[in-house]
Amino acid sequence: MKTHIPAKLVHRDVEQAGEHDTFSKERKHPVFFVDLPTKNVSMTIGGLLPSQLTNKHRHTYETVLYVLEGTGWTEIEGERITWKAGDAVYIPSWAWHRHQNLDDQAPARYIACENAPQLQNLGLALREEEGRDF
Repeated sequence: MKTHIPAKLVHRDVEQAGEHDTFSKERKHPVFFVDLPTKNVSMTIGGLLPSQLTNKHRHTYETVLYVLEGTGWTEIEGERITWKAGDAVYIPSWAWHRHQNLDDQAPARYIACENAPQLQNLGLALREEEGRDF
């Protein structure tokens, strides 16, 4: 079996690239997509502004959040999970969830790893916000 090496192996200065402003506007909080040619997993660097509470939403892909900075909570199907820097949080497929930054002065930051590309390639990646269908 021969290994296929894609042309792009690094995405430098992810948070400074500014390539994904539309993605952040859609989510209503800072989100920086790591733009690499993955077929099965994706990674984003996200943030919550001071005291920010996201909309309740769900998606068909699994998510693992690794918290880089801050403290807050994630509500998953009505259960509130508190987190701080260094914690990892699992969000199952199609579970309603939302996040809140508990600090009113500083942003929270996290890395999100998801299997969205795999489901997108199969035509099965869906995202829905409470009260709106996408």
